[in-house]
Amino acid sequence: MIAPMLLQRIQQQFIDSADLNYQCAQTMAPAVEAAVGAVLSALTGGGKVLACGNGMSIGLVQAFVAAFVGRFERERPELAAFALGSNAAALTGLYSSFESRAVLGRQVRALGLPGDVLLLVTTQPQAPEILGAVEAAHERDMVVVALCGAKPGPLLQSLKDTDVLVSVPSERLPRVHEAHQLALHCICDGVDVQLLGEDTDPEIEP
Repeated sequence: MIAPMLLQRIQQQFIDSADLNYQCAQTMAPAVEAAVGAVLSALTGGGKVLACGNGMSIGLVQAFVAAFVGRFERERPELAAFALGSNAAALTGLYSSFESRAVLGRQVRALGLPGDVLLLVTTQPQAPEILGAVEAAHERDMVVVALCGAKPGPLLQSLKDTDVLVSVPSERLPRVHEAHQLALHCICDGVDVQLLGEDTDPEIEP
């Protein structure tokens, strides 16, 4: 039997998400714009985007990379992006052989080059694998673009002035994930606009 208040609760979820997105439009937009600039600079300079996350954020990372290598809303040449941790065998092998801090860090050191960008998406900014990835990126002279929640904590302390922090003003995990997805969509759209110009009639994928 469905609870009598379920419909109202569902409606409230949409309202809460819309309220946070409105707030993010004011607080996060400058940081997202800076993220677009960092990613675009890497791509136009012959570099690539290494993207990674942990937990549920891995799905957002993989969708972002798919939009870069494939397409977002418009046809364009493929863009160089790779999702770290997408190889299950490599990931489990690293976890079984090394400490957590090295799991993403070793992949960044193996694949990252100066001028590349490390894109992090996480709701656990204190996680050792996340901090290890940032450390490795800096060793490779890469810029870090980090998406997190309201309390970046150790992640903020590990970033340089040249890095970009996109912090969602919420601690509710579903809302943070939703805002991260929208921010990633904005990065995809921003890069496309910079490369292709404005699109007044975006194509809707069937």
